[in-house]
Order: sequence, then structure tokens, then C-alpha cells
Amino acid sequence: MLLAVGAAYLIDELGRAESVPVPTLADSNPVFQTISGRELAIPRSWFRYGEQIRGGFTDQIDLRIMILPDGAQHAVSMDVTLLPPSRARSSATLLDRVYLHQFAGETLRGVPGLVGKPMQPQDGYAGENVWYDALSPNPFVAKCQQPVAGRAAAQCVRTAYLPSGIAAIYTFDVALLQSWRQIDPKIQLWLEPIGAW
Repeated sequence: MLLAVGAAYLIDELGRAESVPVPTLADSNPVFQTISGRELAIPRSWFRYGEQIRGGFTDQIDLRIMILPDGAQHAVSMDVTLLPPSRARSSATLLDRVYLHQFAGETLRGVPGLVGKPMQPQDGYAGENVWYDALSPNPFVAKCQQPVAGRAAAQCVRTAYLPSGIAAIYTFDVALLQSWRQIDPKIQLWLEPIGAW
């Protein structure tokens, strides 16, 4: 009986995964949502979770977009969560107020233009690294973490305040760090047309 129920859930999940459209910049059929006093027109196919596809006021919007770095052959997905600025602190602020005090002594290499620092494992940050642009007054900062289990790739998180006043949390595969200078401009291509930038 349990095997039959498990098989039913598996078949249902596989069916959903195949029916989820890949978001594109050409998508239409917008849902109008208001966050932080701004009305956004978001295509239905961009939402990560079906239960969020409804109009009106909200305090969180979870999107999935596709980023194609210059020179890459395949686009990669990126999760973007939009929030009121009072619910998030930018990664640049966290760099100065939190991360700098938690760095281990060594410096990581491998991402041109960024300084990589591992976090001290005894502070509960085992397997986490912070990558930042040390030359900018408003630096690009991303915190990356190895997966808890399995063979999934490490994920990075960056929080930024958009010119619109909305906060955005980007979650992306660590391989995208090699194109870090392109991340914000590529996200702008998606968020500006919906009114979030």
C-alpha cells in the first residue's frame, strides 16, 4: 500500500516537472502584484511556486529566471526572491558588519576579480565561502555554500537593493560566479520590464 502511494506521488511530481515552462523574456500573460508600494506585471511562467500566482498585495515574490552569460552555450536558472527592503540586508552591508568578523585566515583563488574568504567553521559556517569585489565602494558580494548532501553543485546567495527600492535575493549555481560582472546587468534585463528594477 505504501509503495503504491509513493509511486503515485512520484508520477505526480514527474508530471509537474515536465509541464513547468522555461521562463523567457518574451513571456506574457502577466499577474499584477504590488510589493513595497510598486505594482509589478509578472508573467505567470516566471513564478517558482504556483500558489503565488494571484494578483494583489504581497510581501514576497519568488521567481525563476534564466541567465545566459556572454560566451556560454546554455542558459542557467537563477532563483530571485523579491522582498520589501525592511526584510533583507544587502550582501554588501553584511560584508562589513558580519562576514569580515567571521573570516578564516586563508584566501581562496579561482574567480578573477573577486576575493574569496572561507568562513570560520567553529562559528557554524563550515563549508561556506564569501566572494567579494574588494575594489568597489558598493561591492558585489556573494556567500556560497556546499550542498548538505548529494552531488548537487554549491549554491551562492546575493542580496541587493534594487533602484526601485525593492530588495532582491539571488540564488544561483557557484559556476555562475565566473561571470559575476554580468549577473546584475542580466537580472536587470528581467526585472526592469516588470517594474521591479
